[in-house]
This record gives sequence, C-alpha cells and structure tokens, in this order.
Amino acid sequence: MSPAEAHDLIDYHYWARDRLLDAVAALSPEQFVRDMGNSFKSVRDTVAHIYGAEYLWCGRWTGAPPAGLPDPGQFPDLGSIRTAWHANEAKMRAFFHDLGADGVNRAMEYTSPAGKTSTAVLAHMLQHVVNHASYHRGQVTTMLRQLGAAPPKSMDLMAFYRGRER
Repeated sequence: MSPAEAHDLIDYHYWARDRLLDAVAALSPEQFVRDMGNSFKSVRDTVAHIYGAEYLWCGRWTGAPPAGLPDPGQFPDLGSIRTAWHANEAKMRAFFHDLGADGVNRAMEYTSPAGKTSTAVLAHMLQHVVNHASYHRGQVTTMLRQLGAAPPKSMDLMAFYRGRER
C-alpha cells in the first residue's frame, strides 16, 4: 500500500464516521442507550466499540497500547464519544503523516489485551481498522432504522470517492 492509499483510507474512515455520528445525533438520550439486543447492546455501546477498537490499534502503533477497550459507560452522550474520537483522529493522522512506503508496509509486533503477541503489516492493520468500523457502522444503521430514525447518508467507499471528485 502506498502512503497516499493509506491516507485515502484514513480520510474515508473519518468521513464515514462523521456521517454516522451526524445520524446518531438525532436520537434521544434514551434511544442512544436503549438495549437493542445487538452484539453491542445499544447504539452508544456499538459506536463506543468502533471508537475503542481504533483507539486500541492506534495505541499499539504509537507505542502506548491501552490495557483494553474503553468502557462504553464512560461515554454518557454522543458529545463525549465525539470528543474522544477527534483526539484519537489527531493521533492517527500524526502517526501516518510522515510514513513513507517502507513505514506503511513494515511489519509490527503488538500484544493483545489477553497478552498474546502477534506480528502484522501496518497497512493490513489499517485496512482491518477501517473494515471493522464499516461492519459496525452497518449495525448502527440497522439500529437507527429499528428506532425509527433516519439512516446516515451513504457511507459507501464509492460515495466517498465520488464526493472527492466533485
């Protein structure tokens, strides 16, 4: 993967995140935390999971791995998740800013919260983070519909590329 492709993925990831969070903002506080019987029980818990997984991976890359995912309960409202996520976005962008092709395509060792050590190529880990977020954004879209709320604007990668071309 080239550095430009990595930056495109990062740009797409945050563009889609913002579309998702804009749609979630229409929920009432009760709807935000309502148990929907999903893999993460509520919209809040699912959005916190998307953020938390990114936070975990970014910490691994920058040498400050957290002990685990943040507790969704630390996010009482959407604004608190947005604030944390924007801070992590700055760290992600700073980390990838000066990486050349060798940096993006290098293998990195990391340790899981369970203590298992693994090695993966940074570009593959970035693709994983973006793909993981896409999967869970789809879950949030379904929960929004179940709550009677409007779904987000298209979060498809092609919609992102088409928007950039304009």
